[in-house]
Amino acid sequence: MPYFLDGNNLIGRARATARPTDEDARALVTEIASRLRRTRATAVLFFDGPAGGRPLSLGSLTVRYPSAGSADDAIVAEITRRRTPREIVVVTGDRQLARRCRDAGARCLAPDEFWDRFGASPGPGDAETPRVDVEEWMRYFAGERGDG
Repeated sequence: MPYFLDGNNLIGRARATARPTDEDARALVTEIASRLRRTRATAVLFFDGPAGGRPLSLGSLTVRYPSAGSADDAIVAEITRRRTPREIVVVTGDRQLARRCRDAGARCLAPDEFWDRFGASPGPGDAETPRVDVEEWMRYFAGERGDG
């Protein structure tokens, strides 16, 4: 069951900010990737922001910036492209987006329920935490996304 995550909405709730920074986005990516690592779940994290670029794949987490329109529009469009939209769970606190996703056939989950479902992220001394290519993340968030 794939999760589609409304990135800016999750940042707003987790970091208590209406204007997320690149640092907020990196922190959210790190947190979600860390929590998913211990599960078999997969997620696509959609952000508003710089258009396009190839998706960044971090194992069970993929980060996407839509090439046109908003992240909300990209989430709904991706649901409608799927053969089995009922298998998709959209995580958002945005009521309007949740309604659009349900109308397209997906299920919705509140951010607090998502965080509860995936527990706390592993601590720094956790032996299960694999190494992360920080340089790749730095290039990605600096705008070097390999657009070609």
